[in-house]
Amino acid sequence: MMRLRVPLGIMMIWGIMALLGLALPLTPNAVDLTHILVGPGQDQWLGYDELGRPIADRLIIGAKISFLVSISVVALGLLLGGILGLLSGYLGGMVDQIFVRIVDIMLAFPGLLLAIALAGALGPGIENVVFALVIVGWVGYARLTRGQVLALKHADHVIAAQAIGATPWRIMWQHLLPLVTAPLIIEASFGIAGAIIAEAGLSFLGLGVQPPEASWGSMIRDGTRYMLVAPHLVIIPGLTLMAVVLAANLLGDWLRDWLDVKEPQHTR
Repeated sequence: MMRLRVPLGIMMIWGIMALLGLALPLTPNAVDLTHILVGPGQDQWLGYDELGRPIADRLIIGAKISFLVSISVVALGLLLGGILGLLSGYLGGMVDQIFVRIVDIMLAFPGLLLAIALAGALGPGIENVVFALVIVGWVGYARLTRGQVLALKHADHVIAAQAIGATPWRIMWQHLLPLVTAPLIIEASFGIAGAIIAEAGLSFLGLGVQPPEASWGSMIRDGTRYMLVAPHLVIIPGLTLMAVVLAANLLGDWLRDWLDVKEPQHTR
């Protein structure tokens, strides 16, 4: 449990920052020309950016953005991919063949590049970022669900349910879905880290949150122009992003070890 405390604490702080971004009367876009590029100090413990805006306020707003995007992307991707993978794995036949071909086509494109292309085609904005990341991210959940269902649908309890006349929907909902939940939870924990990085990357490229709204990615992008005179503009959001992503991955590792999930064999 000792190795769990630090990453869990970081994730709790991240969640609290997101809630504070929704509740506190912050001023992340308040320009003050007298504080341009002022470093951390007693007046503002994280300093100010190139327009004299408080970095602490913008960091909290960035936490809110990353939290909302990552949770939305993971939840929607998990729902879509889980349903499609469950149907494909259990029904088999032509449905499964079509599903496999679609997944193979999606996997032929690098995930982040596809997200960049979709976000660029749809236009900048947080809603389009979520949509693009869901289109890219559902494939992993679907493949995992399908593989688990293929390994489980010939289990004794499933065959017994079929023998007594249970409908396919009842079998999938009551006998298969509970058994694939643990691997999906682990995949989702890693998906949160991936969604945070992807949102920051798209915002860094100008395809995510638009100025003057704050995002960790856009904060890093804007700060790179002042690295020599004000390195805190990059270091603070960069370290925050690294800490949250690392904590999410460590929690995913812990969940995988705790649930002791093993990969299914002969998935195709």
